[in-house]
Amino acid sequence: ERRRSRTGETPTEVLTRLPAVVVLERIPVPTLAMVRDGMILFANSAFAEMVGYEQDQLAGSAFPEIFHIEPAAVTALSEVDALANLVVELQHSEGWTVRAKMSKSALMRRDDPVVLVTFENLTERLWVDEP
Repeated sequence: ERRRSRTGETPTEVLTRLPAVVVLERIPVPTLAMVRDGMILFANSAFAEMVGYEQDQLAGSAFPEIFHIEPAAVTALSEVDALANLVVELQHSEGWTVRAKMSKSALMRRDDPVVLVTFENLTERLWVDEP
């Protein structure tokens, strides 16, 4: 409300002008923007915290550097979409595995060059539930 009264902009106008990267950073859910071939374009701070890396270390990383998946499987997948709604294993900076359910892309058009996915960290829950 202070911003609105100070600038005269409505909340809708503020939202319209807000850059996508700012919105993604403010989302408290681990989120990645990737090229369909798996190169990471952007990781928000929630994702960086989940895997123990600095955000700037993640941008430009390749799929196999963070995801525990065989390189041959990556080429066979051809798209990150193949992992949608599955539990994936991610490499934590300290060497252990983070298990998380990866969403399908939030971007609706299949021809979008960017995939925007979120993660639900299941590591602790799976660790407790394993026999």
